[in-house]
Amino acid sequence: MEMRAPFLTASVTPVLLGTAIAWALSGVFLWDVFLLTLIAGVCLHLGANISNDYFDHKSGADDINVEFVRPFTGGSRMIQRGLLTPREVLAGSMVFFAIAVVIGIYLAFTRGLILLIIGAVGGLSGFFYTAPPIRLVTRGIGEVFIGLNFGVLMVLGSYYVQAQNLIWEPVVASLPVALLITAVLYINEFPDLRADEAAGKRTLIVRLGKRRAAKGYAIIMFAVFFSLIAGVGLQLESWYALTGLATSPLAVFGVRHALEHYGNTMILVPANVATILTHLLTGLFMTAGYILHGLALGVEYVVLVGAAFLLICVYQTRKLSTPPSM
Repeated sequence: MEMRAPFLTASVTPVLLGTAIAWALSGVFLWDVFLLTLIAGVCLHLGANISNDYFDHKSGADDINVEFVRPFTGGSRMIQRGLLTPREVLAGSMVFFAIAVVIGIYLAFTRGLILLIIGAVGGLSGFFYTAPPIRLVTRGIGEVFIGLNFGVLMVLGSYYVQAQNLIWEPVVASLPVALLITAVLYINEFPDLRADEAAGKRTLIVRLGKRRAAKGYAIIMFAVFFSLIAGVGLQLESWYALTGLATSPLAVFGVRHALEHYGNTMILVPANVATILTHLLTGLFMTAGYILHGLALGVEYVVLVGAAFLLICVYQTRKLSTPPSM
């Protein structure tokens, strides 16, 4: 419960995408390197999750939060429920950070020192997201660093550790994933507005207010698909990545729901779910697209796969838009 394992898709998805891009473009896939990269990315994520719980307790943000919606907001609640002490939570985060550091150093010296820079930026910004004295979350840029870490850096790092070169394609291909994980954090901050404001957490939602923030959410979601289409149109990424467009029904539903229900925490929940699903499925569909690229399959296969992906998203959208029966 403390690790919030269901949300680890945020670190698994970009690693899969970066690895698939490396294989599609260079034909390289090293199982041991992939597994170490995945473990390091997940451990960085866990370290950041758990340390944020500790520092949100220290600042009082989670303690005074009574409008949280489990499991999306309000932290793990392990400290607040007395199931773990603050010291135990902090120690747990340090263990995961330590594992990530050890693996990161090994990969840097065996696959390329550029990984030290990528890992250092990701690890430090993850820790100082809520940790003083920097507390990125209070400066209105925390969401930007989440997108950078769980989008650009993880995809680029996962590509580089396999292919051992730096090109623009993994950076451009990472933008939809980066924007979507930003959107996940952003929409999940809506229920926490009052508690965050009282604790001095100046998130974008606190700064904008819910009404304007809902419009900001729509802009982020539009930018997701614009970045994908623009990247392919400018020939900066493979056209196979267009499989990611299949999640557009989920994104449209999330935007419409957020614009209509931004002020009601409980009714907003389907938008939270739609955003998480859009992030996960867009990353997985783009990964599948790059696998099709690597297999050099023709356009007819891409159309069939894309149609299947679209049907999955339409089905999920219908489930979210159908109110539960009494």
